[in-house]
Amino acid sequence: MSTHGRAAEDSTFVRTYTLTRGRTRPRHLLGLDTVLATGPGRPGPGQAEECDEILALCGEHQRSVTELAGRIGRPVTAIKILVSDLLDANALVVPVPAAYASSGETPDADARPSSQLLAALTAGLKRKWPDAIAYPQAG
Repeated sequence: MSTHGRAAEDSTFVRTYTLTRGRTRPRHLLGLDTVLATGPGRPGPGQAEECDEILALCGEHQRSVTELAGRIGRPVTAIKILVSDLLDANALVVPVPAAYASSGETPDADARPSSQLLAALTAGLKRKWPDAIAYPQAG
């Protein structure tokens, strides 16, 4: 590797380190496919410019963590850390599918979660607790 290539790699690492303020893990459990939308809050002062980009992208329409990382050109882990900050500030939210949002009305007895939602929930639970015992009678 040339000296110039090594310097560019080092500056990218330093930029990512400062972007996340030295943090290496997000505070929230976020999957690559976690979908995000803008919320009513605003990020605190001193947030990275990437936070503004994340909010602008999610303001257009809901985006996944992976899509945000790709569009902004930053590592997924760094984006997850920034997204965690924005979730804490309520500037981003993980939207609830309309069928499950509380409307104050009596829920429709025939409303059932989609198989896609159940598969995503199962995958998330397996990631969170990989050693959990499966109970065949549980549904």
